[in-house]
Amino acid sequence: MSDKNKVKDFFKLGEFGHYFTRVFQKPDPNQKSNFNLRMMHGINKISIVVFLLALIFWIVKRFI
Repeated sequence: MSDKNKVKDFFKLGEFGHYFTRVFQKPDPNQKSNFNLRMMHGINKISIVVFLLALIFWIVKRFI
């Protein structure tokens, strides 16, 4: 196994990466959507953004 493959496998996100990209893409117009699904994805978007903001705040506070 080469070093290049090791690095690629290390940064492979699998299911999490697939879900993360699907949350922030436009909904499929051919797929029927319901209220519960829209609310779940909305709450997930909010929680991801809040987590990233908290992480940035923590890093800035820690190193500055």
